[in-house]
Amino acid sequence: LPEARGAPLVLLYLLGLRALAQVSHRQLLSHPPAAAGPRDFSAARARGYLDNITAIGPRTVGSPENEVLAVNYLLEQIRGIEKESTDVHKISVDIQRPTGSFSIDFLGGFTSYYANITNVVVKLEPRNGAEHAVLSNCHFDSVPNTPGASDDAVSCAVMLEILNTLSKSSESLQHAVIFLFNGAEENILQASHGFITQHEWAKSIRAFINLEAAGVGGKELVFQTGPENPWLVQAYVVAAKHPFASVVAQEIFQSGIIPADTDFRIYRDFGNVPGIDLAFIENGYIYHTNYDTSDRILTDSIQRAGDNILAVLKYLATSEKLAKSFEYRHGNVVFFDILGLFVLAYPARVGTIMNYITAAIAFFYLSKKVLQPKPRAVHNLKKLFTAFGLTLTSWVCTLVAVLMVAAFVSIIGRALSWYTHFYVSVSLYGTAAAAKLILVHMLAKKFFYKNMSEQYLGDVFFDASLMIWSIALAVMTKMGLCSAFICTLWVAFPLLTKLMIHKEFSQKGATIKFIVMYMLGMFVPYLYMLYLSWTVFEMFTPVMGRSGSEIPPDMVLAGFIVIFTMILSSYFINFIYLVKSTKTTLVTLTTVFVVTLILVCSGIFFPYSSDAANPKPKRVFLQHTSRRFHDLDGNVVKSDSGIWINGFDYNGISHITPHVPEINDTIRTSCEEQAPFCGLPWILPVHFMFRLVKNWYLPAPEIMPRSPIEFKLLSKELMPRNSVRLSFEVSGPSHMSLYVRPHAGVALSRWSLGDGMPVASLGGDYFVFYSRGLHAAPWLFWVELMAPEKHSDGIVSLGIAAHYFFGQDQKSPQLYALLERFPNWTFSSGWSCTYDLFVF
Repeated sequence: LPEARGAPLVLLYLLGLRALAQVSHRQLLSHPPAAAGPRDFSAARARGYLDNITAIGPRTVGSPENEVLAVNYLLEQIRGIEKESTDVHKISVDIQRPTGSFSIDFLGGFTSYYANITNVVVKLEPRNGAEHAVLSNCHFDSVPNTPGASDDAVSCAVMLEILNTLSKSSESLQHAVIFLFNGAEENILQASHGFITQHEWAKSIRAFINLEAAGVGGKELVFQTGPENPWLVQAYVVAAKHPFASVVAQEIFQSGIIPADTDFRIYRDFGNVPGIDLAFIENGYIYHTNYDTSDRILTDSIQRAGDNILAVLKYLATSEKLAKSFEYRHGNVVFFDILGLFVLAYPARVGTIMNYITAAIAFFYLSKKVLQPKPRAVHNLKKLFTAFGLTLTSWVCTLVAVLMVAAFVSIIGRALSWYTHFYVSVSLYGTAAAAKLILVHMLAKKFFYKNMSEQYLGDVFFDASLMIWSIALAVMTKMGLCSAFICTLWVAFPLLTKLMIHKEFSQKGATIKFIVMYMLGMFVPYLYMLYLSWTVFEMFTPVMGRSGSEIPPDMVLAGFIVIFTMILSSYFINFIYLVKSTKTTLVTLTTVFVVTLILVCSGIFFPYSSDAANPKPKRVFLQHTSRRFHDLDGNVVKSDSGIWINGFDYNGISHITPHVPEINDTIRTSCEEQAPFCGLPWILPVHFMFRLVKNWYLPAPEIMPRSPIEFKLLSKELMPRNSVRLSFEVSGPSHMSLYVRPHAGVALSRWSLGDGMPVASLGGDYFVFYSRGLHAAPWLFWVELMAPEKHSDGIVSLGIAAHYFFGQDQKSPQLYALLERFPNWTFSSGWSCTYDLFVF
């Protein structure tokens, strides 16, 4: 068949599937919901709540906005809802202000301490009470300098409206619904820990729904469930009106490759409660920035989320299984939605059986085909494994080639050129991947398979792809990955297609009838993979703008594009051998790649955007810091002051230097080797995500906070077994960071934090994150160190940083002036802090 009727048809088919997948996301799932009735969720009322919460401004833990204004507003709305509730319900309200501590392996491992933070807890239950409850969780605090509309005020607005809707219903619930408006999630999940470990109502909770955000609006994705409670997924399947769920997202998130976590972890690990984790994922470019405003969240998104969560909560609150939830804890579940229309869910053990049966059928088909007729069995086997090896070789060559392009782009300083223009990544890395795959097989066809039957080559390369997917299916199933269902699709449908059109396969060349039937047979796996790829890129592309300066984002995105290219091309490789020529396709792809590469190298694609309708800002964090380093006698041996600058992506400050020339290579940050975490005031232990060569320390006047930190050594006690206990008292602002480094030969054996066993961060130092609400008592803690020998230079270095995120001490005049000079395509978050290092 001439090329014009072969490879271009394949490309047209893929483009059509991609368009259909995008339609399923943007249209099938975004149709306007019906108008709310008296017992339905009202997005209009929820938007009113959202607007009022965000109007308070940034709600940082410890600030009056978070601890007083937001709390008072929530209480006012809850009391109004209580007055209008029907007689069949009883509403109870409690303000909890817990103090506690715990350790967590998130961000390389650290310990958290919180004091007098705030939770607003509401219990809606039948008039006669209820023994069991389902929890709905949101958080009303926000990161500093942001309004936090999507993360997570919109969820709290949705919960208020759900409370309002349920309370007005004349139908009594069987179980209680507890609404937790938690006030310290952005402080690494502190408020949820305080609730689930200390509140008396927590003992009645049998399941939970956690409402989160990794983007601004759109659809809320179910990306975590369980653990091991399939009935919860079934509840979502039955009740949710606009489902959007994927076990693939769950396994990606739980792998840790996304630097984020949610309250789901706390309820699971510290409360032993199963649950469902939902999050908005679209437009993550403005997540945790000042662009995260309520007007950017569509009313349809609020309505859809409200419909889903209200329906699932009502289902759980009337379910017989809720009371005995622990009896239904039996294995994981495979779940995924079909274009947002409905969810398929089945127990993982059923999936394992299905996967192995599918793989066995495929292997039986391949073995039967290869081994018959017997005289040609060895020849057939050799050809199959040659095609198998050549396919894998083409994938490896493609991955290496595209990663080399990504590395080159990163080295010349053009990383993230696709951040604002995603099509650039497809034009650059997608075309390079497709061209490399075609080139390898075209050369193999010309030189290795010279004068061989086109029909035979097409057949054997189809079988090679089938074998690859069958092996992948068996391996992933053996590993216990629920995502193996994807491999099942890529084995079952192609195999059925092959069996149905085996006569067409035997004909010479690729006829139009064959192409049409082949593509119809492949429709399901290709459409689902394009649908899934949209979700993956929607989640991951914005993450590359806040993943630190250590990981080259172009390498990551190029790797993803190559993987999806290999998957989508796996059953089209055989077309390279069926068509007479692929030169035009190869030349076209190469031309697009070369032109895009030249444009990228020229810098025409600026990574960031200040477009008011669709901003994609660069994130920069600035801390005006005054540091003092003390010796063993308490004398200050070194002090400095400056504005410590971190660009939160791989490009560092290269694009900002033309606007602020003094931020250049002459003020690179240096590491204080004798101090934990290089003597820098990290608010969180994210040092492993940043290279110091991409940090800057601009000299600035010393800051004098109105409420300075007070750090006291209360006592030094000699303990048994060559141990020394040092007790301290600390007073300061609402956010502080403690850094501990035992000296050589000394071990930190115990402390008064967490469960008493110190947890080291990456690199071996110890990190403690402290936060408090209003009117908290001084922080008292002790550390116990084992020192077998006397150390003339002390046994431990201990640093303490005070962070001023709000109020009069937040920004110095110098910091204000510097922030004003940053271009409008940046989100520059700044605050003041002090750092003191002591030796004991």
